[in-house]
Amino acid sequence: MKMQSKLAGLGALSAALFASLPARAQEAAAEATEAAAEAAAEVVPVMDKGDVSWMMISTVLVLFMTLPGLALFYGGLVRSKNMLSILMQTTAIACVMMIVWVVYGYSFAFGGSTSPWWGGTGKLFLSGVTADSMAATFSDGYVIPEYLFIAFQMTFAAITPALIIGAFAERVKFGSILVFSVLWGTFSYFPIAHMVWDGAGYLYGKGAIDFAGGTVVHINAGIAALVGAIVIGPRVGYGKDNMAPHSMVMTMIGASMLWVGWFGFNVGSNLEANGGAALAMINTFICTAAATLAWCAIESVQRGKASMLGAASGIITGLVAVTPACGTIGPMGAILLGVLATLASYFFVTVVKLKMKYDDSLDVFGIHGVAGIVGAVLTGVLTASTFGGTGGDDFAIGAQLWVQIEGVLITIVWSAVVAFLAFKLVDMTMGLRVDSDTERQGLDLTSHGEQAYHS
Repeated sequence: MKMQSKLAGLGALSAALFASLPARAQEAAAEATEAAAEAAAEVVPVMDKGDVSWMMISTVLVLFMTLPGLALFYGGLVRSKNMLSILMQTTAIACVMMIVWVVYGYSFAFGGSTSPWWGGTGKLFLSGVTADSMAATFSDGYVIPEYLFIAFQMTFAAITPALIIGAFAERVKFGSILVFSVLWGTFSYFPIAHMVWDGAGYLYGKGAIDFAGGTVVHINAGIAALVGAIVIGPRVGYGKDNMAPHSMVMTMIGASMLWVGWFGFNVGSNLEANGGAALAMINTFICTAAATLAWCAIESVQRGKASMLGAASGIITGLVAVTPACGTIGPMGAILLGVLATLASYFFVTVVKLKMKYDDSLDVFGIHGVAGIVGAVLTGVLTASTFGGTGGDDFAIGAQLWVQIEGVLITIVWSAVVAFLAFKLVDMTMGLRVDSDTERQGLDLTSHGEQAYHS
């Protein structure tokens, strides 16, 4: 009680002294008090061990998507004589891109440049990065180790060029596809990652929403895949020989691994273990389930039977479509997105590809490209609170939709041009395609001297 009386007395004395000061002195004192209050309120960066642990797990999960997930998914879809070639290409591309990422890729994407198009050279060879340097998360004041952010983004850079190879599987040279991956990654993936995800990036500044890589990964890779399928041409015997997948069991195992690993891809992109991560998680479940059921339903109506290949295709379609939207849409919007993406991808895979007669061997464009476009565009609609999204009262569907479309168009044009030039350059210098006799024999023996199976 005595202490309260003393504090009250001191407060009254301070007020009296403040009132007795000249006006300018009062103003200066008020400014000093305000500055002190702001300094006291300034958030001190905090590294939460839960966030760090989750991001480490997410990074490993994205690697799991590539090896063994994508490798087995693609491996089961090709003929048995090319199984090992797909495994080798996926493995080698991932390893090459990891090295390229730490040498200059991270700098080109997140190097601190104020350019809207690329990150600059400020972090070549990871210059200035130490175990103590931190990268900010989405919440003010929270950070994770920069090495962890680098590793997480590195797994994205590793899987994206590996996605492309499915479009021209069974007919390209091993060394040539590695060189193409480096060229395309350097001039397409890194700049687009900067434009979309870096604070100085052009599309980031426009307000484009790409939570986990609809434009950066899937549209980017899907367009390059389509260009590759057209430039390289169809497989020998395409349309005449039996080119059915040699192991749907292997493909289903790979698709399942991709689904599990995709939680690192989508949920990890939240950079924190909180409610936003939980939203991305439930959407990754729900959209994928809806897309898979939709694909099975369409096949049942059209063909009379739902196939395992269709179910696996539906899984990947849903995962791709929800990638840009998973952190901003609601679960009901995720169901709608999964169904619409499946309708679009199914149409391209079963109608458009056959009419245009291009040999996208494993339907990379039909699924990653098309579902990526649908997901990126509809993010601008389904993020609105009307559809259960997180957009809020001031979210303008029309304005956001245009930003999303702009991002899609830039990615399509950029990736197509870079891919075409890279394919042509590699073809003129090294040659892209194996000869017809080598292709008939299979790339496992001719390129790697091994066989996946022995009778």
